Amino acid sequence: MKYYLVILAILTVWRITHLLQAEDGPWDLIVGLRRAAGNGFLGSLLDCFYCLSLWIAAPFAAWLGTSIAERLMLWPAMSAAAILLERITAPALNPSQPYWKEEELDVLLRKEEK
Repeated sequence: MKYYLVILAILTVWRITHLLQAEDGPWDLIVGLRRAAGNGFLGSLLDCFYCLSLWIAAPFAAWLGTSIAERLMLWPAMSAAAILLERITAPALNPSQPYWKEEELDVLLRKEEK
């Protein structure tokens, strides 16, 4: 097995998974595909990067592996590499900002009567 093919396969798995899960695509084709998928199995699959990367990695693992054991190890490994790439390239959330509004902090406190 040539290692540059494994690297290319990992990048391809990430790119296809990211395209199908997070992008609109040219002429909004991919977003239309996600809408058409609905709320069933395919729709849920297209919403989850982790799940989708497993399905996208399967044919690449079957193509690159030379034995059943190698294919079974390549399959989750390529999915995991795509997930790591997604985590590295995703914008970081700012955890320092609260998700509540300041005026809602004392909702359960008793008010003093004047």
